[in-house]
Amino acid sequence: HERWLAEVHAKGRCVFVYDYPRTIKSFYMRDNEDGKTVAAFDLLAPGVGELVGGSQREERKEALEAKMVEFGLDPADYWWYLDLRKYGSVPHAGYGLGFDRLVCYVSAIDNIRDSIPFPRYPGSADF
Repeated sequence: HERWLAEVHAKGRCVFVYDYPRTIKSFYMRDNEDGKTVAAFDLLAPGVGELVGGSQREERKEALEAKMVEFGLDPADYWWYLDLRKYGSVPHAGYGLGFDRLVCYVSAIDNIRDSIPFPRYPGSADF
């Protein structure tokens, strides 16, 4: 769907998508005032899909706990995450760039596995 948006709908251009439906995003994303969407965005690029993604994080402990329960998560399993908001927090956000996807985009590599600078093969992981 992401590639279709960039390649077909945006006619081969990069496009920003924002205010995603809350039901398809992570529990830690802050709800918008409408109660239906979250404060999140993705930069979609033709050929790779999501290149950059980010969201505002939920800083209110009570709202975060309620959302965990709503999403079927046990807040006890996330004690360490909730502890970060124990004494309050401030509005904050985070984002990330998929470096391997950026390499694909700027070098026109079709398969993301070809953009990783180290060999990957079954059994190569040490864990």
